[in-house]
Parts: sequence; C-alpha cells; structure tokens
Amino acid sequence: MVAVVQPTHPQLAVSAAIFRDGKALLTRRARSPAKGFYSLPGGRVEFGESLHQALSREVDEETGLDIAIVGLAGWREVLPAAPGAGHYLIMSFAARWVAREPVLNDELDDYRWIAPDALAGLGDLKLTGGLEEVIQSAARLIGA
Repeated sequence: MVAVVQPTHPQLAVSAAIFRDGKALLTRRARSPAKGFYSLPGGRVEFGESLHQALSREVDEETGLDIAIVGLAGWREVLPAAPGAGHYLIMSFAARWVAREPVLNDELDDYRWIAPDALAGLGDLKLTGGLEEVIQSAARLIGA
C-alpha cells in the first residue's frame, strides 16, 4: 500500500448544498478524510479551473447530478488535526438540482435528501463540522 503524501500548503476545495423539492443532499464519505461522516459533495479545485467549473465537475464525478449554481453559501477552513493531515479551504455553494438521479462514485457510500429544519434532529448521523450552518445559509439563498 502506498502512503498518501499530503501537500505542504493549503488546498482549495469546493462543495455544494444541492436542493431539490426543499431538501438538501447529504452524502456519506466512504474513505478518509471524514470516513463515515455525512457532508456535501465536492472536492479539490484543479489548477486553471474556476470555482464553478470545479464544483460542477466534482458534483458530476461524485453523484452524477446536473446542478445550477446559485451562489456562495459560506466557507470553512479545515486545519491539520494530526501530522500528515491535510489543510483545506472549502468554498461551499448553494445549488439547485437540475437533472439525473444520484449515482455515487467510490468516494461515497450513502446519500439522503434532508430538509434543512430536520438537521438538528439527526443525532444518529455523524455530520462534518459546520455542515448545518452551510446548509442553512444555502437554504436562504435558494429560498427553501
């Protein structure tokens, strides 16, 4: 097994709070980082990509969904918690579902459409830090 070498500088990433029929899409990470936690689909921005291009690509790769990006819902910085861990700046966007049903790639192992006001009652689900705040902010942008 080859060890993953983390970059020595912060990585820019994007995520999408995708809304369909008043509910947001949560996806569960199938591997590290955040294995077993529900979060938003997304990933790293590649050199030369705009944030919107990266977001559309990542959402398509991870879920197969076609989305319409509405606007920036918030951001979160994830600092390395342990030696060798990554440092990420995640720009989170509000988006509307446009077409296709979710088909998860190997980075994800479950998904759920959840109403923003139901997030507080999901005590049995492990959520990534700051997820509720980003979804609430995105819901305001969407008008959900």
